Amino acid sequence: MKTLFNSYINTFKGLSREVWLLALITLINRAGTMVIPFLSLYLTEKLEFSLEDVGWIMSAFGLGSVAGSWLGGKLTDAIGYYKVMVYSLIGTGIFFIFLQFFDTFVGFCFGIFSVMLVADAFRPALFVALSAYSKPENRTRSVTLIRLAINLGFSAGPAIGGLIITTMSYSGLFWVDGITCLVASLVLIDTLNPRKAKTLEEVKTANPESAYKDKAFLIFLVAMVLFGIIFLQYFSTMPLYYKESHKLSELEIGILLGGNGFLIFLLEMPLIKWLETSRFSKTGLMLFGALLTGLSFIILNFTTWSGVLVFGMLLMTFGEMIAFPFSNAFALDRAKKGNQGEYMALYSISFSVAHIFGHNTGMRLVSHLGFNNTWYIVTLLSVMCMLLLATLKHYLKPKRSLKKKELSF
Repeated sequence: MKTLFNSYINTFKGLSREVWLLALITLINRAGTMVIPFLSLYLTEKLEFSLEDVGWIMSAFGLGSVAGSWLGGKLTDAIGYYKVMVYSLIGTGIFFIFLQFFDTFVGFCFGIFSVMLVADAFRPALFVALSAYSKPENRTRSVTLIRLAINLGFSAGPAIGGLIITTMSYSGLFWVDGITCLVASLVLIDTLNPRKAKTLEEVKTANPESAYKDKAFLIFLVAMVLFGIIFLQYFSTMPLYYKESHKLSELEIGILLGGNGFLIFLLEMPLIKWLETSRFSKTGLMLFGALLTGLSFIILNFTTWSGVLVFGMLLMTFGEMIAFPFSNAFALDRAKKGNQGEYMALYSISFSVAHIFGHNTGMRLVSHLGFNNTWYIVTLLSVMCMLLLATLKHYLKPKRSLKKKELSF
C-alpha cells in the first residue's frame, strides 16, 4: 500500500512551483463559481422567469463565453497572459456581485453575457501561462493538474453553494462568488508576478502564423466541438435518462455522476503519466478517448439492465481522462508556431460552441426521437469525431516524415 501511495505521489513530481500556484488559483476561482449550478433554479424560483426565458439566458451565457474566450486570446497576445488573468479575475468578482441586482429578463441577459465575457477571457491566458511555466515533457501533466483543480472546485462549489442558499439566501451566492474571484486575483498578484515567477519557456513567436490558416488545427477544432457536444450529454440528457428510463433516485444519480469526479481525482494523473511515456501520439490518444466516449452511449441500447449505466460511466470517464488532457497539450504544442493567445482562444471557443448547441440539441432529440435514437445519433457524432481525428493524424504524418528526412541530411 505504501509503495502504491508513493507511486501515486511521484506522478505529481517534476511540476514547477508556478504550475502548482496556477492550480491553487484555479481551485479558488472554480470553487467560487457556485452561482452557475444553481442558476436555473435562481431564475425560475427567485426571479420567476419561464423556461423559455431561461433557455435564452443560457444562450447569452454561451455567447458571452465565446466572446470572452476570443477577447482573452487577443488581449493575451497584445498585453500578456499575466495582466489578462489579473484583470479577468478582478472584473469577474465585481460583475458577479452586481449580477444579483439585475432582475429583468433583458437586464439579466446583459448581465450574464457581461460576466462570461470577462470571466472566460481568463481561459486562454491560463493556457498560455501553463505553457510558459511548464517544461515540454511535463506539459500534459500540468494540464491534468489544472483539470484536477477544476474538478475539485466544481465538486466543492455546489455543496458550499447549497449551504449558503439555506443560510444566507441566493444573494449570498453572488457575494461569495465575487469575493472568491477577488481573493484568487490577490493570490495571483502576490505569487505569480512576472518579477517573482520563473518562466520556463518564451511565449512569443518571432514570425507568428495565424491559427485561422492552420488547416490541421482547424480540423482539430471541429473534432473538439463534436467531442464537446457528445461529452455534455452526460450533464444534460443523461441524468434525465437515468431517472425516466431506469427510475434512479436523485441520490443514486448523484452517486453515479459523483463517481466520475472521484475516478478523475484518483486515476487521471497516474494514467496521463503512463501514457506520456508510451509510444502513442496525442492524436491517436484523442481518437481512443473519443472511441471510449462513443461506446459509453451505444452500449446503453443493448440492454435494459441498470448495471450497464455503471459501465457507460466508466467508459465515458476514461474517454474524458484521455481525450481532454492530450487535446489541450496538442493545442499548446500547435500554438508554438503562432500567437499562442489566438490558438488557445480558439481551443476554448470550441467548447463554448459545444455548450451553445450541445444541451439544446440533446434535449430536442430526446423530446422528438426518444433516448435510444438519441444515443444512436450521439454515437454517430463520435464516429464523425474519430474520422476527423484520423484525418488529422494522417495529415500530420507526411510532415513528421519530412522532418525526419531533413534531419538525416
